[in-house]
Amino acid sequence: MSHFSSFHYRDNQLFAEEIPLTAIAAEFGTPCYVYSNTAIRTAYQAFARAFGQRRHLICYAVKANSNIAILNLLARLGSGFDIVSGGELQRVLKAGGDPQKTVFSGVGKTSEEMRAALAAHILCFNVESEMELLALNEIAGQAGKTAPVSLRVNPDVDANTHPYISTGMKENKFGIPAAEVERIYTLAQQLPNIQVSGLDCHIGSQLTEIAPFIEAAHKMLDLLARLQTKGIAISHLDLGGGLGVRYDQETPPSIEEYVKALCTATENHPQQLIIEPGRSMVGNAGLLLTRVHYLKHTPQRNFAIVDAAMNDMLRPALYQAYHSILPVNKRAEETKAYQVVGPVCETGDFLGHDRNLAPEKDDLLAVMSAGAYGMSMSSNYNTRPRAAEIMVDGSSVHLIRARETVEDLYALEKLPT
Repeated sequence: MSHFSSFHYRDNQLFAEEIPLTAIAAEFGTPCYVYSNTAIRTAYQAFARAFGQRRHLICYAVKANSNIAILNLLARLGSGFDIVSGGELQRVLKAGGDPQKTVFSGVGKTSEEMRAALAAHILCFNVESEMELLALNEIAGQAGKTAPVSLRVNPDVDANTHPYISTGMKENKFGIPAAEVERIYTLAQQLPNIQVSGLDCHIGSQLTEIAPFIEAAHKMLDLLARLQTKGIAISHLDLGGGLGVRYDQETPPSIEEYVKALCTATENHPQQLIIEPGRSMVGNAGLLLTRVHYLKHTPQRNFAIVDAAMNDMLRPALYQAYHSILPVNKRAEETKAYQVVGPVCETGDFLGHDRNLAPEKDDLLAVMSAGAYGMSMSSNYNTRPRAAEIMVDGSSVHLIRARETVEDLYALEKLPT
């Protein structure tokens, strides 16, 4: 369990830092997400330490996990933020994040979102199309402001990851094709309410090799040189995020190896280096705690039916993603292969296939590596209230999001009059 840094067994009982998960389930119920403050803090500090004296800014990707307690923890450590919506901007501000350390990515920014980001004085808009650039110039002009921008380049680099989370191939919706970038930068220089400040790319998520990052960095540096010959000044180089974590047998580079490789690739360039880590900051810092309701044995398969479902953790159904599933209380009994499934009315509602377990009714299971894209992708499908979220800090336990009620789910609905 070395990649679950703050979750460990003591006397065959699984703990989160100094707290047994049985105690959390007894107090807060299940399903619930449990996060380690220490694991998040340690990951951020590893990123910051790896940069050494290199001028940099770490912008945590809010989409990975947007709970304001986590954002506040990172803000207090000095983190910036990468946002992709006006809602995420509001979360960053509510959590005490610095808008001057915030970059706004995403292909579909609305006029209202642009106005809010301009009013907050964010660090930079990562612009993803010529039409967006023109719209931002108009909106900034109406507001009497100048919008700082970088263009997000699509470098056509194969990230060797799941196609749903590959973002830097020429067929993806993200970024501006490399062949058009110089023309659009020249246009940006001429627009009265645009200030060119950076150069940006992002090639995908859950990358487990350094080579694609370096390939993208070299393409950005080639483009940077061409821009400089045109008199276009670039003050920062944003190389995105995407560093993977170990869910099962993956062997991604360490945070230190990743950062040092980027620093080495860009060592002769004075621009501030920006990265946008998300999963690698919080992925293995969280788990989903669930309880076995029923066991069902058929001639074909054994099912452990638990109280968490695809609405709570979508990744297995969406990406066929693997998450380790551990018993909270280890037993010596012989294990069998179980399908760990939820109560949602979809055959795709599973948390894990063919897991060797020895479950009994009411046992607790921990779905590991659930800190990223777990709660942030959850839904209310089947009118299921979303789970509670818990933060553990040493021997302290904090409820950082209360469990929803069914009444919460229809509070905004009205019968026609």
